[in-house]
Amino acid sequence: MPVREGKKNRTLTKNRGIIFVVSGPSGSGKTTLLKELVRTKGLRRLLVKSISYTTRERRSGERDKRDYFFISARQFRQKRKAKKILEWTKYLGYYYATPKDFIDRHIKAGRHVVLCLDLRGASRLRRFYPRNTVTIFVVPPSLKTLSERIRKRCRKTAQEEVRQRLLLAGEEMHSRGSYDYRLVNEDFARALELLRGIVVKEIAKKQRTR
Repeated sequence: MPVREGKKNRTLTKNRGIIFVVSGPSGSGKTTLLKELVRTKGLRRLLVKSISYTTRERRSGERDKRDYFFISARQFRQKRKAKKILEWTKYLGYYYATPKDFIDRHIKAGRHVVLCLDLRGASRLRRFYPRNTVTIFVVPPSLKTLSERIRKRCRKTAQEEVRQRLLLAGEEMHSRGSYDYRLVNEDFARALELLRGIVVKEIAKKQRTR
């Protein structure tokens, strides 16, 4: 089955938007799927892509408050201490975090937010918004395919890092059963169609509860 639904009995809170959290191992295609999802006809005006804080430098072509909220390490620590951050991670020496006020503002206005997070981040979002979070795990067709994708995208990466990515991917795959939906990404166009179907279904379900 390309899509499997979890057995959770989940009732979304009325008059608030849904938070769609998409996870999956490196090479699963989750980021590209999410990027295309927010562009699809019929969903462009319904979905808001979450914007993260980051302490890294802005790259060419990036815009503050569009691609990221660019902040200093000191500002990050202040926001974390003030509980203005829902979840965070550190990658290559820089912090990345989900801003609480951004999520709160949009879901309180009834808008639906989409974001990519790792397993820990997804768990944190569910803890903060247990009745408004829908989790989707993107699965590769097989571990062999996943290994090929990771090696292809990391040709210039040290073999030890590739090995670590593969080990982490295996661990993440074992946790996919805790998600509301599991989506197999074998053919991209089909996977995007299935992801869109999940989102439309959950939005329609929420509207019926009003």
